[in-house]
Amino acid sequence: MPLLVNGERIDLGRPPAAMIRAYPHLEEKAKLLRSRPTQIVEPKGLLYVQQREFAVTTPKDGSGATCLTHCDGSDTEAEVSLIMSSVKSFSNSADYGRLELHLVGGFNDDRQLSQKLTNQLLRAFDLQPDEVHLVTFCVTELNDREEKDIHFPIIYGIAVNVKTAEIFPATFPEKGPDEDLRSAHILTGARLTNIYDAKKEQLHIGPYFWRPFPHVDFWLEQDDQQILQNLSTSPLAEPPHFVSHIRSTLTFLKEHPFPSRSLFPDRKPRIYRKNQDGLWEQVCSDKI
Repeated sequence: MPLLVNGERIDLGRPPAAMIRAYPHLEEKAKLLRSRPTQIVEPKGLLYVQQREFAVTTPKDGSGATCLTHCDGSDTEAEVSLIMSSVKSFSNSADYGRLELHLVGGFNDDRQLSQKLTNQLLRAFDLQPDEVHLVTFCVTELNDREEKDIHFPIIYGIAVNVKTAEIFPATFPEKGPDEDLRSAHILTGARLTNIYDAKKEQLHIGPYFWRPFPHVDFWLEQDDQQILQNLSTSPLAEPPHFVSHIRSTLTFLKEHPFPSRSLFPDRKPRIYRKNQDGLWEQVCSDKI
């Protein structure tokens, strides 16, 4: 079944600008989302999703599954199929209700990588056997600002209130647990990974395995500009913490060249559950 807007199939053969003109309400909704103030989301009650991760959960009453993911174009068609099957698994019948899609991110980057990813995502959802309704489309030129001839995203991150389904721009002071471990998994070529077991309300990290990162000492010796130019797809538009984040991840990879020995000798994931204060707390394997 096709990807729909207002019950009509989207014509993916037309240029993105023409598609936006055809559905002015999508442009208006993107404008409203961009205009919202960015909220700081503290760790309490937070399930943070990194690049090439996804998580599916529901409100406590069990109605309405929400999936949040950060796709980067590594294998879009397979990733969309995985996301769809994960969301539908929360229904006990073939009638799982209306499937809604909210796309946020990207900008008018010089290499047009954002536009390429947007097109991949639209095509991948259009190929799904289910009807998918595009509700939010705040991507590429609809999420772009220009300053001194340099393009930047307006929204860098989003959050979803699972209970109300509200979507809003957000920043996250803490991105754990295991931020460096999860980032190392991405930097070494990970595929899209489901990190959350909603039925058990547990976060599962790993087990992850990689080979020693090539030339890690060389990269750690480079100045900030070299890291930006060589380890970012959009060096002029990265947020201020990008370089420090990459350095921290590289340091972690240097310290753990063989994660099968130092991190996951028992081949089991690190498991976390929210404590009474709403913060992640590691669970001993004998308590699972």
